[in-house]
Amino acid sequence: MKVIGLLGGMSWESSAEYYRIINQTVRERLGGLHSAECLMWSFDFARIEALQHAGQWEAATAELVAAARRLERGGADFLLICTNTMHRMADEVQAAVSLPLLHIADPTAEKIKAAGFRTVGLLGTAFTMEQAFYRGRLEDRHGLAVLVPDDAQRAEVHRVIYEELVQGKVVDRSRAAYRAVIAALVARGAEAIILGCTEIMLLVGPEDSAVPLFDTTAIHAEAAVDKALEA
Repeated sequence: MKVIGLLGGMSWESSAEYYRIINQTVRERLGGLHSAECLMWSFDFARIEALQHAGQWEAATAELVAAARRLERGGADFLLICTNTMHRMADEVQAAVSLPLLHIADPTAEKIKAAGFRTVGLLGTAFTMEQAFYRGRLEDRHGLAVLVPDDAQRAEVHRVIYEELVQGKVVDRSRAAYRAVIAALVARGAEAIILGCTEIMLLVGPEDSAVPLFDTTAIHAEAAVDKALEA
């Protein structure tokens, strides 16, 4: 079994889900008392969030690079960044270590394509929905057509993530707002929806959408187990 290196704490709410899904999946596949061999560096998210919203991406990159190097020294065999937004610096993190980085968008796109979908709606932080680092990878590398909510809806999706979900708050009116955003994307032609923030799965599930939801948290965690157990 390979050792999984997890860059977590962004937020710890979703990192706890990574840890749970990874270990449950290992137990399901290997049986008995088996669990994953993994290391996690868990950030103080308040510091990371402040850098994000101040646009200090170079400083945020330095934080991730330093943590990735700690995991490498600790014996990890490959790395995961346990958040969609911080894949903005995935290339820099990969260049800083000799370990492979399992990019969250790649297994997500592969599952979407395997299910026969090509046009998807994307929910996430404003950074993920608006910047090219994530949408561009889905479009250019995987050939998907990516739709995002309109300006007002993007603002509300982003607000709910930072004011509620990363703080462990699940609010019914926010679930209703997300349902409306999903319905609007479906009306524009989305065949499926990417839950492109690792906390969104805390708020919405299959019952909230007329089309399939692709939960990046679960997909990324299960892909990590695939890699950890490969020959």
